Amino acid sequence: MTFDPELQLLADSLRTTMTGASGAKLDAALADLGWLDMLDEIPDTAIPLVFRLLGETGAQAPVLNDVVLREAGAPGGGTVPLPYAGGSWVVWERTDAETSALDDDLPLRRVAAGEPVAVDAARQALGWWLVGTSRAMLSLARQHALDRVQFGRPIASFQAVRHRLAETLVAIEGAEATLQAATDQPDDLASLLAKAAAGQAALTTARHCQQVLGGIGFTAEHELHRHVKRALVLDGLFGSARELTCEAGARIRDVGSAPRLVDL
Repeated sequence: MTFDPELQLLADSLRTTMTGASGAKLDAALADLGWLDMLDEIPDTAIPLVFRLLGETGAQAPVLNDVVLREAGAPGGGTVPLPYAGGSWVVWERTDAETSALDDDLPLRRVAAGEPVAVDAARQALGWWLVGTSRAMLSLARQHALDRVQFGRPIASFQAVRHRLAETLVAIEGAEATLQAATDQPDDLASLLAKAAAGQAALTTARHCQQVLGGIGFTAEHELHRHVKRALVLDGLFGSARELTCEAGARIRDVGSAPRLVDL
């Protein structure tokens, strides 16, 4: 993404904030930076920027609640039940109660089914979060490939490693392009496909980066496992890549043709 100087300054401020604060302090810091105002005034810029940086930094904040509430026409800053994989529902809020998510850092717990919510903007937001998480995993694997030496040379010089990293980058760039298209030309099918592409890219990234990192990638001391668990949880919210791909196929089959989503 290309930023003008003001947006670049905002991106730097957000990255610094997400890296230096966590929990309720991060929530307050994002509020002080004007997150809700940005969501109202420049959502097409704020959502990709904030959620992508959440993924890249490994931070978490309940900003998805604000996106869902805004799309429903309600003020932000509250909590809302979110559809989750397998027909269950979760609520995202900071509490001392035990979480039911794979990632203990994510404040998610199961609740009874809530009212239907608008999903297009939320799927796009989650897609950007997944892209950011994928880029974080790729960065870890790339650095490891440059640092790890076998047979007298970095493993980044081995063709098999380079192919895995290249395939990962292609998947991420493709997902980001799909998300940008859904942002530029909003459409429920475009948002669905963008979320599916981002989820599949994150799963592809996790698989390849784990292979590049080898044994160290399985350890709790390495950062990869945090991003992998985050990707699995986020992929499930508002439909996993597999579920959304099936849904898109069913829609196209029922209509009998595929719509033009992007003018090339």
